[in-house]
Amino acid sequence: MRRYIAVFATVLALAACGDDAKQSNAPAGPGGAQLPKIDKLASLGAGEGAVNIVAWAGYAENGSNDPKVDWVTPFEKQTGCKANVKVAGTSDEMVTLMKTGDYDVVSASGDASLRLIYGGVVAPVNTDLVPNYKDVFDGLKNKAWNSVGGVSYGIPHGRGANLLMYRTDVVKPAPTSWDVVFDANSPYKGKVTAYDSPIYIADAALYLMKHKPELGIKNPYALDDKQFAAAVDLLKGQQKVIGEYWSDYTKEVQAFKAGNSVLGTTWQVIANLAKADQAPVEAFLPSEGATGWSDTWMIAAKAKHPNCGYLWMNHIISPEANAAVAEWFGEAPSNKLACAKTADPQHCATYHADDESYYGQVWYWTTPVAECVDGRTDVKCKDYSEWTKAWTSIKG
Repeated sequence: MRRYIAVFATVLALAACGDDAKQSNAPAGPGGAQLPKIDKLASLGAGEGAVNIVAWAGYAENGSNDPKVDWVTPFEKQTGCKANVKVAGTSDEMVTLMKTGDYDVVSASGDASLRLIYGGVVAPVNTDLVPNYKDVFDGLKNKAWNSVGGVSYGIPHGRGANLLMYRTDVVKPAPTSWDVVFDANSPYKGKVTAYDSPIYIADAALYLMKHKPELGIKNPYALDDKQFAAAVDLLKGQQKVIGEYWSDYTKEVQAFKAGNSVLGTTWQVIANLAKADQAPVEAFLPSEGATGWSDTWMIAAKAKHPNCGYLWMNHIISPEANAAVAEWFGEAPSNKLACAKTADPQHCATYHADDESYYGQVWYWTTPVAECVDGRTDVKCKDYSEWTKAWTSIKG
């Protein structure tokens, strides 16, 4: 394991952020919110002895699920920071947890990151204090879901696509398109599943972008009234064939294993676990492409353990830890040096770690805002609050 820098400044200081303080040039956030002025950490001090983490399942493993899967214990030994991990099942849950002020860092997906930034919940990140940041793939730096106005608000963790999974013994012929989950007359009625989150509206928008070009959708997270209504209508039709919506990945594994679900959106880690349990499933990227995630480690604006928080962000993207979490979860690592550390030498090739053409087909989760992220200025787009209201109506 990479050892941390032995000597840190003894005083924890917050400095003015220079250009970071120029909030007037930043675009409006969710609900028209203005970007709050929050300073980034200027230097590191001694670790506080603990760090409180909100993470997706599989992102902070300490050996309790599998003794061989543990990158938390080495972190604790190297830094003296005890990692207290809270697993969250959805982005909405992560936002709620971070707003309590009880947590220091969070592995935020793009449908949460802007809400956390504009809500003043997280602070800009001083990437100079994260030595491993220099080895992060350039394709993950300074993106719309982890930066605002050229200012970084997080450390890229990894990336992956939301895939289509199906039971090979039931769904025939093998699907190639998302059309099988949006067929209102599906022969698999009652056994189709979908991710339980307002951000899933983007999946419908992506499908319409490819199959109904007359709607003019250019970005599935930038939907005007007409486009949004079309996506909502498609999902209301889909709801009639849905057996269950999922947010707990373990429940989806069991649903596919038992045959209660035979078709629907998934993550690679779910497919891996289902296969390990002998479920006859396959998962793939459909012809239309997919939505996906590029998760970002963010630090609370009022973190009680900021030094340990920064040490965690550096550790989790170290080549060794980043390789371990990428293999366990089933995603591409963010650190290019991690590819030489994976147990499977083909892991990075399998997950297209440095294949920007592959990820050019993936629309990363991004918080919908009224100021259309596709560049249109003659209309207003539906922001996340509208997506949330619509999701409630879709599910009935």
